[in-house]
Amino acid sequence: MDIKKLQTLVVDALEDVKAQDIVLFDTTHLTSLFDRIAVASGTSNRQTKALAASVRDKVKAAGGDVIGMEGEDTGEWVLVDLGDMIVHIMQPAIRQYYRLEEIWGEKPVKLGAAKRKSTAEGVDADAAKPKSKHLAANQAQEEAKPVNERKPAAKRATKAAATDTVAKKPAAKKAAAKAVPTGKTVKVAPSKTEIAAVEATKAKPPKRVTKTAAPKAEAAADAAPVKKVIRRIKKDAE
Repeated sequence: MDIKKLQTLVVDALEDVKAQDIVLFDTTHLTSLFDRIAVASGTSNRQTKALAASVRDKVKAAGGDVIGMEGEDTGEWVLVDLGDMIVHIMQPAIRQYYRLEEIWGEKPVKLGAAKRKSTAEGVDADAAKPKSKHLAANQAQEEAKPVNERKPAAKRATKAAATDTVAKKPAAKKAAAKAVPTGKTVKVAPSKTEIAAVEATKAKPPKRVTKTAAPKAEAAADAAPVKKVIRRIKKDAE
């Protein structure tokens, strides 16, 4: 298999399983045993094994040779031997310790077709994102105008973005931004502490009314004439 096709297959297989920090080096000037070395990181034992399996399966499916695999037992560092290319899949701590890039990294190779493919997919994803209502409305109004009256694309995009940003401000911020007219009284809502104090006052039981000596004195004063009349009647009877 052509080395360029092989390296593209390997990079695609690594990206399919979300490998991190993929690098590729040309080693033809350093050794005759292989022409390329790829190094990639996996965040766990499970991911490094899955990355190695993805590379193996994709190369085999394309008719390439897989000489062997090592390190699958632990998953900390899995090596896939493809004959003309060696793939090292390592966990970040192991990769930082052994620093293979310093040994083989004199001639880095651009990822080529695989990298361009990833970039193109990212652009398509951005284009597929739904536009906000304000941007869509502004764009529709602009497209409805005659060609000679349309604004340049850069100005149109800037204005639409500014309109969209203003529209997204929370209602609370808009209300706070309005100044209070001069001469008008602003009603301030009572605080939670004040409301709690009022409620506590309402909840208190009414005070008991204690009997005083005043009613007794008044009753005695009212009964004095009656007693006087009774004494006189008794005296006359005698």
